[in-house]
Amino acid sequence: MPVALARPIVLTNAERERLKKAAYGHKTAYQVRQRAAIVLHTARGRPNAHIARETGLHLDTVRTWRNRFADGRLPALADRRRSGRPARFTPVQVAEAKALACQLPAETGVPWSRWSCPELAAELTAHQITDSISASTVRRWLRQDALKPWQYRSWIFIRDPDFGSDHGRLTPTQTVTLIREAIPPLSSWY
Repeated sequence: MPVALARPIVLTNAERERLKKAAYGHKTAYQVRQRAAIVLHTARGRPNAHIARETGLHLDTVRTWRNRFADGRLPALADRRRSGRPARFTPVQVAEAKALACQLPAETGVPWSRWSCPELAAELTAHQITDSISASTVRRWLRQDALKPWQYRSWIFIRDPDFGSDHGRLTPTQTVTLIREAIPPLSSWY
């Protein structure tokens, strides 16, 4: 069976200049440098096996980029779209979920003092931000921005609007005393 010959490549002056800048540029991405070097070698009429040995790349890699350039010229050297499942949630939905996590649960009318991921997932569904969502997806979104609403300690910040109103203006010592009275002793926690 005869061996297929490599497709010949002829460059224009503009293409040659752009490829040289890409192949020898210090700030060029490594993949782009490799592809540009392959195309420059092919334009000199070298066979794929020689280019593979000289660049240290696999023969299939050299063949792929030679053929892609021959088919589509410079734009064909860019990465193609990756395959995979399309995103299920829009960036707006993700942003709304993170915004909800940054609010206190009481602001949305739920009786919790702080959010957990399952509660956030249920609230996102209840507000019709998403159709359905798992707690692990919510956790992954929050981890991207280092948000941890379940670690929010709301007892430090008094949210009761009537707190201390019957006492008038309180000194810091009186405030600490009232907070201590509001928190049950440790012995009742066990």
